[in-house]
Amino acid sequence: MNLACTSSNSPTISFFHSLLKSFNGNQNSRWALVRFRQLLQWDVNPNDLTFSLLIKACTSSLSPSASSLVNAEVEAGQIQTQLEKRGVNQFMYVNTALLDLFMKVGCIKNARKVFEGMSDRDVVSWNALICGYSRNGYYFDALGLFVKMNREGYRPRQTTIVSLAPSCAWYELILQGRSVHGLGVKAGLDCDPQVKNALTSMYAKCDDLEASELLFEEMEEKSVVSWNAMIGAYGKNGFLGKAMLLFKKMIEESCQASPVTIVSLLSANADPESIHCYAVKIGVANNASVVTSLVCVYARRGSTNMAQYLYKSLPQKNQLVSLTAIISGFSEKGDIESVVKCFVEMQQLDMRLDAVAVVSILHGITNPSHFSVGRVFHAYGLKQGLTVDHLVANGLISMYSKFDEIEAVYSLFSEMHDKQLITWNSVISGCVQAGKPRDAMGLFFQMNVCGQKPDAITIVSLLSGCCQLGYLQFGEKLHNYVLRNNVEVEDFVGTALIDMYTKCGRIEYAERVFKSIKDPCLATWNSMISGYSLYGLEHKALKCYCEMHEQGPQPDDITFLGTLAACTHGGLVHEGIKFFEIMTEEFGMVPGLQHSACMVGLFGRAGLFEEATEFIKNMELKPDSTVWGALLNACYIHQEVKLGECLAKQLLFSDYRNSGFYILMSNLYAAVGRWDDVERVRDMMRDTGGDGCSGISVIESIVKKNPIFGMIGCPHSGVGPNSRNPETSRK
Repeated sequence: MNLACTSSNSPTISFFHSLLKSFNGNQNSRWALVRFRQLLQWDVNPNDLTFSLLIKACTSSLSPSASSLVNAEVEAGQIQTQLEKRGVNQFMYVNTALLDLFMKVGCIKNARKVFEGMSDRDVVSWNALICGYSRNGYYFDALGLFVKMNREGYRPRQTTIVSLAPSCAWYELILQGRSVHGLGVKAGLDCDPQVKNALTSMYAKCDDLEASELLFEEMEEKSVVSWNAMIGAYGKNGFLGKAMLLFKKMIEESCQASPVTIVSLLSANADPESIHCYAVKIGVANNASVVTSLVCVYARRGSTNMAQYLYKSLPQKNQLVSLTAIISGFSEKGDIESVVKCFVEMQQLDMRLDAVAVVSILHGITNPSHFSVGRVFHAYGLKQGLTVDHLVANGLISMYSKFDEIEAVYSLFSEMHDKQLITWNSVISGCVQAGKPRDAMGLFFQMNVCGQKPDAITIVSLLSGCCQLGYLQFGEKLHNYVLRNNVEVEDFVGTALIDMYTKCGRIEYAERVFKSIKDPCLATWNSMISGYSLYGLEHKALKCYCEMHEQGPQPDDITFLGTLAACTHGGLVHEGIKFFEIMTEEFGMVPGLQHSACMVGLFGRAGLFEEATEFIKNMELKPDSTVWGALLNACYIHQEVKLGECLAKQLLFSDYRNSGFYILMSNLYAAVGRWDDVERVRDMMRDTGGDGCSGISVIESIVKKNPIFGMIGCPHSGVGPNSRNPETSRK
C-alpha cells in the first residue's frame, strides 16, 4: 500500500499502529520495519505502543535460518537504539518484549543487559528471561534466575514452571526438577494442564516414567498435548508397546491426533508404513514435520526410495533435515553413488551438510573404489570448516585407517590441538586395524605422557595389537593397568584379555580371567571355548559349552564353530555330529563354510572319507578351498595319495596361488617316498611366487625400560606373572 495515497494530510500514529498490527503474525511482517522507517520520515513521533507492536511483528517473523537470525540481531539493536533515543525504554512491558526478542535471536548478553537496566520488573519480565535461558540451553542460569526471583518475592506463575521444566529435563538435574515441582505444588499451580504436561515431559526425559504416569493419570481432562507428552515419554524410554496402547486409548476417547502425535509415534520406532497410512487418513500427511519424520524413519530403515518420494513433496525450507537423512541412509547401505547425487542436489539448492551428515558419509565408505569420494568429502569438510569438529576428525581418521593410509591418519591427528580420548582411541584402533600394533603402543605411551587417561576401548584395541604381535609382556602390563585402575573387566575387556592370553600361549591366565568375571556374556564364553579348542583341550571346551548352556546365554554360530573345532582336534566324531545336529535342528542355524570345513576335517581325520565326501555333496553352500583343503589335509594324515591328487587338481584350478595346498601335496608325496613328485610340486610352487621356506619372526621391539611401564605396572595384580619380573613370562 502506498502511503502517499492514503490521505491528503500526514498519516496519524493510529494509522501506523493499524499497519503494524496487520503485519503481526503475517509472513510479510518484515515490512513492519519498512513502515516504521516511513513513520520516522513523516516525522510522526512513535510511542510505547508503536514499539510494542513493532517488536511483536519482528518476533513473529523470525526464521530459524542463520542469515535471518543475523539480520534480526542487527534490527533488534536498531530498535533498542530508537527506544533509548526516544525515552520509551522506561516502559516495563516494552523492555520485556525487547529482551524476549533478543533471547529469540540468541543475543543472551543483550537480553540480560536490558533486564538489568529495568527499573521496574514484574513476573512476566522474569519469565521472559528464564524462558530465554532455557530455550538457548543455559539451564543452570535459568535455575539460578528462578531462585533469585523467588528470593526477591516474586510469586511464580504457570508460565514460570512451564518455561523452567525443560531446563530440568536432564538426569543430572532431576533433584532440581523435583524442587521446581514442589514449589509449583506449594503455589497451587500443579493442577494447571500446561504445568502437568511440562512436568510429565520433564520426568520422562529424566527416565522417571513412574512420575510421568502418575501426573498423567491425575489429569481430569486430557488434551491432545497431554496424550502427546505421555506417548513421547514412552517412546523416549523405548516402550513402543505402551506408546501404541496409549495411542489406541487416545483414539477411543475421541481425542483427535495431531502432527505431534504422529512424530512422537515415529520417534518411538513405530512401523512407519502403518503410521503413514494413519496420517493420510486424518489429513496430516502433508504437514512438514510429519513428512520430515517419515523421510528420516524410512531412510534409517533402508527404504530410501520411499524417503526420496516424500522428500520431493517438501517445500525447500524444510528439505535440509530430510535430505541429510536420505544421504545417511544411502551411506549406511554403501550406495555412495546415490550419496554423491544427493550431495550435488544439495549444492544446487545452496544447502550445506552438517558435521553429523559428513560423519555418516565417511563411515559408509568401505569399498576401496570409493576412497576418492571420501577424500572429496574431506576437502569439503576443510572448505566448510567442519574438520575442526571432533566427530568429523575422528570419522576421517577411521576412514583413512580402513585403507591403511596411516600417514594421513598421523597428519590429521597432529593437526588437532585438543585431542580428546575418542581421538586417541580412533588413532590407536586405526593403527591396530592397519597392522601397525607397534605404532599403537607408541601412541599409548605418548597418551600417558600427555595426561590422557585410557579407557576400556583403548585397552581392548591395544590387547588386539598384542594378539597380532604375540607380545605377552605388554599384554600383562595392560592387564595390570586394568586391575590397578579398577577398569570394568566384564564383557568386552574380559573377552579381549582372554583372547590375548590364549593367543600369547597362556591358557591358564585366560582361565583365571574367565573365572574372575561374575556374569560372562556370550562373546566371553565363545572366547574361552575357542581358546580351549585352540590348545587341544577339547573336553574342557565341551564342558565350557555345557556350563554356558546351563547359565542361560543362547549359543550362536561362533559358539558352534569353537565346539566343532574342538571335536575335530580331539577326534570326537560322535560328539561333533551331535553338536552339528544341535546347531542345525535345535537352533535352526544354517552352517557356514567354516562349520562345514570342521565337519569334513572331523570325518577325514578319522579316516571316514566316504562320510566326508557325502557331507560335501549334501552341503547347501558351494564348498570353497577351506572345505576342500580340510579333506586334503586328511589325505596327508592317512596317506591317501589318489584322492589327494584329485583334490589337489581341483584346488589348484580354483586357487593356484595358495601355497598351503602345494605344501600339503609335497608332504603327502614325501610321506610315501615319491621324491620326484615332491620336487615337481616345489617347482610349481616357486613358479607361483612362493618357496615354502619363508618365515617371519616377531621380536618384541618396544623398549622394555620405557618409563611409562612404571606408570602402568602393578607388582601384585593377582593374575598373571609379577610385573617386576618380566623373565617369568618367558619360562
